[in-house]
Amino acid sequence: MSRYTESKCKLCRREGEKLFLKGTRCEGEKCAITRRNYAPGQLGKNKFGKQTEYGRHLRAKQKARRIYGISEKQFADYYAKADKQHGVTGTALLQLLETRLDNVIYRSGFASSRNQARQIVNHGLVRLNGRRVDIPSITVKIGDKFEIREKDKGSALFEEAKKNKKFKSPKWLNAEVGNLKGEVLGMPEKDDAESNIDTQLIVEYYSK
Repeated sequence: MSRYTESKCKLCRREGEKLFLKGTRCEGEKCAITRRNYAPGQLGKNKFGKQTEYGRHLRAKQKARRIYGISEKQFADYYAKADKQHGVTGTALLQLLETRLDNVIYRSGFASSRNQARQIVNHGLVRLNGRRVDIPSITVKIGDKFEIREKDKGSALFEEAKKNKKFKSPKWLNAEVGNLKGEVLGMPEKDDAESNIDTQLIVEYYSK
């Protein structure tokens, strides 16, 4: 599978807002949006009129895809799966994205970014329902319990997370940051998504 290897800050600049792809760096003065809030490239500072309707749809899709760090094919597959479910397609899509294991680890406060959470899962540091897992795209379900492996809880990788007393997990997760474990209490709703993603524009993009 292809993987984006260039600067993640370019992705934020292209979308014109912080996507929080680099953890705490995005909150400081070194954030690219703070320093250069315009699109990357030689013509980044230039504006060429209004954005087209297709452009608005494309940007909404690209923004969501980049936030969750998944490929074009993966995102299209998620949409196809959401479209087959009963209920609102946009909400179903967000639920599929939010319940990825790497996103759950991030939303639980165990990692400073989704990219770091993906690495934590890839390296086999997570146990899901008592079993070691190493696939970031696993979809968690209500009642699933997850935690960092006992022998890895003392790693310096998690020291900052355990010290963050102000962290508050979303209502659909019960995360114990100090113990690096948690449980899925329910399914996320549209308002539970961390970033402002316009799912209606995404639905319109794929409906054409």
